[in-house]
Amino acid sequence: MTSSSDRSLAVDVPAPKSYEIRTYGCQMNVHDSERLSGLLEEAGYVRAPEGADGDADVVVFNTCAVRENADNRLYGNLGRLAPRKAARPGMQIAVGGCLAQKDRDTIVKKAPWVDVVFGTHNIGRLPVLLERARVREEAQVEIAESLEAFPSTLPTRRESAYAAWVSISVGCNNTCTFCIVPALRGKEKDRRTGDILAEIEALVAEGVSEITLLGQNVNAYGSDIGDREAFGKLLRACGTVDGLERVRFTSPHPRDFTDDVIAAMAETPNVMPQLHMPLQSGSDTVLRAMRRSYRQERYLGIIEKVRAAIPHAAITTDIIVGFPGETEEDFEQTMHTVREARFAQAFTFQYSKRPGTPAATMEDQIPKEVVQARYERLVALQEEISWEENKKQVGRTLELMVAEGEGRKDGATRRLSGRAPDNRLVHFTKPGQDVRPGDVVTVEITYAAPHHLLAEGAVLGVRRTRAGDAWEKRNADDAAKPAGVMLGLPTIGAPAPLPVASGSGCGCD
Repeated sequence: MTSSSDRSLAVDVPAPKSYEIRTYGCQMNVHDSERLSGLLEEAGYVRAPEGADGDADVVVFNTCAVRENADNRLYGNLGRLAPRKAARPGMQIAVGGCLAQKDRDTIVKKAPWVDVVFGTHNIGRLPVLLERARVREEAQVEIAESLEAFPSTLPTRRESAYAAWVSISVGCNNTCTFCIVPALRGKEKDRRTGDILAEIEALVAEGVSEITLLGQNVNAYGSDIGDREAFGKLLRACGTVDGLERVRFTSPHPRDFTDDVIAAMAETPNVMPQLHMPLQSGSDTVLRAMRRSYRQERYLGIIEKVRAAIPHAAITTDIIVGFPGETEEDFEQTMHTVREARFAQAFTFQYSKRPGTPAATMEDQIPKEVVQARYERLVALQEEISWEENKKQVGRTLELMVAEGEGRKDGATRRLSGRAPDNRLVHFTKPGQDVRPGDVVTVEITYAAPHHLLAEGAVLGVRRTRAGDAWEKRNADDAAKPAGVMLGLPTIGAPAPLPVASGSGCGCD
């Protein structure tokens, strides 16, 4: 029983402020958002529940400047949040990422209810800028022109307990005429190999069993020190990390793809038989106009070498359709390259102008209807090839790492989903025993569709892993944390973030 004196001493402890982060664009942005989450949680914020849809104390937009109509998408979402912010005293809105780096003060002019604008080089400043905006009651715009600290030095709230991104470099030294990323992310800067391996070892100690090495031009790693074989050496070093089961990387540039990297992939058991390598165009003429420093023959030669060394490798790519000046003959060269390469999957993009890029002012911009028609032909061809390549998997016995949230129909079909070593998505029959994301199951493939495989028979084996333990612990810890306080206001119907494709997702590599 509480006495009157106890009641008189009771104080109201304010609930922690909640945050929501909306991420657009490539894996760089996804990983940056993990850093932003870590920063906010270290500052005392708690993550808003799933489906918050703007119903949080702080809403952060981590933007992309490469996506078509990226600015319209941002300002539309900001406009939908304006009445929510007016009805919720103390709510703050922050805009970061590539579009913030590009537009700067324009964002506050178009959306004066935004509290903070920060760039790609100073994501570590977000908590400070939010507090400064609150105290001064005015928008804070801070855009650094160069990297203040390598992102890996910042706290991180990783989205997965069993798989993790590890940045090995930031920025890009290429000058592709369609891409604005180098202007927004800066010149390439590599991390020390020792720091990369230390981060990987720490992640493995926490239960992570799969890492993806991340860079805007990942296989150019070592350019800072003039070591063209540094990336291959890094892959081999990953093979010595005890407990690390799967290593992937994205996205490499054909220009920097050397034979020692292929050898490292083939000879390092935990480097997965998967390669995402952007093509962009199969036409030498268009590649020259794009300032891509390889040609069709060089690209197909790399694929031939990879398949000779790793016969079961799944190769995926990015392709841009309708680049300025692309003729029907140029497009047929792309179709020819796709037929020869036989990609497991291709992420295809219709060219659209990006202000600030050389391609935006080129002559011979292709009419929209021509681009659309070519795009549909390319998609149809790739769908056919993807299906044929997936059918070759039927009858194979594969080890899958059980995934979280990758099978949208798993609940209705009583299936689970996982990723094969080559990163193909496989839906499999739910076994009688409990399996967790991060655990490994052995299955036999029985059916193929263009974008996934099925294992309809009984699971052949289940291996419980430290990664599964980590997922279980993460869920238990999250359940014990206080939830962000919600006002219960109706949702505002803002569109969901764009899905992130394998590779860059933006066609800029």
